[in-house]
Parts: sequence; C-alpha cells; structure tokens
Amino acid sequence: MAAASGWRPESDLPEIAFAGRSNVGKSSLLNKLVGRRSLARVSRTPGRTREINFFRVNDLFVLADLPGYGYARISKERKAEWRPLLEMYLAKTPRLAGVVQLLDMRREPSEDDVAMLDFLAELEMPTIVVLTKSDKLSRAAASERADAIARSLELDPEQTIPFSSVTGEGRDELASAIATLVAARTNAS
Repeated sequence: MAAASGWRPESDLPEIAFAGRSNVGKSSLLNKLVGRRSLARVSRTPGRTREINFFRVNDLFVLADLPGYGYARISKERKAEWRPLLEMYLAKTPRLAGVVQLLDMRREPSEDDVAMLDFLAELEMPTIVVLTKSDKLSRAAASERADAIARSLELDPEQTIPFSSVTGEGRDELASAIATLVAARTNAS
C-alpha cells in the first residue's frame, strides 16, 4: 500500500494523471492509448489499483494511473486511505500537466465524479473529460448521452471525448489533447 509520503519515481518529465471510478475502464483505456495490451493490468474485479502506477512513455512524459474511487465493495477505510494519496499527488506534483477524468458514458456522473471535477477546478488543473465505453451504446444513444453528461456538468459537448477501448474511437483525439497538455507544460518549464 502506498502512502502520501511514499516512494515515487524521480522524473523531470511532464505527467498526465488518469482518474475515475473503479469500474470506468482506466486500464483498458491506457492500454489502447499507448497501443500495448498489458501496460496497465486489467482486472475482472474493479478497485484492484491501490496505489499510483507510473508509466514512462517514449521518454517524453509519464502517465500516472490513480486508484479508482467509488466502488461499493471497497471498504470506507480503504477509500479513506486513498483520499490523502490522491489529494497530495494532485495538489503537490509540480510536473503534473493535467488530468484525464474518465466517466462511464452509460452512467450519470456520481457524487465522487463531481467532487473530483470540483477539486480539479479548485486546483485550476487542466482537465480532459473522457466518456468511456461508447461502444456499449448505439451511435445516436452515445451522442445523446455525451450531450446529457456535458449539460449536467455544465461543459460544452466539445469538452468531452467519447472513447472506446474496443473500437479505438476517441483514441486519436485523446492522444492529441494529451500532447497539447504535455507541450504546454514543457514550454512552461
């Protein structure tokens, strides 16, 4: 179990963090994004990521896979342990270029999702909102859900990226958005 004061790899590269509910598909998205099947471990049981996992990409930037939140089978004590880790990482990482916030397109944003987005806004953290599992809905239903989620979060629909780790939908758009955040952080240094 990692702690807020625990070890992390030394790096002067920009970092992009990935946040979302335990069952939102973060590991599958990370694998699809970098074109590797087993970069991040995909589990049948949500909530397996219990620490922040770091992945160096082409010696250009680092992807940080944050523990998922909101999964009902995880004890409140375990969730309470993760919160300081996440808050410390998000608030105190000087090379953090932005956060990719994942939301399941099929579900309403949870209280935890909204709290995370509010926390990121409070930090003035650049955030990319990705709507996962778009392949689970018809194209028309996915478009309607994306619009409804954007409205409920008071975002323009263009501020969200529908994504499917099965079909690859949204992969290029997400990669481009991440490249923009990395470039902005690199130029600011």
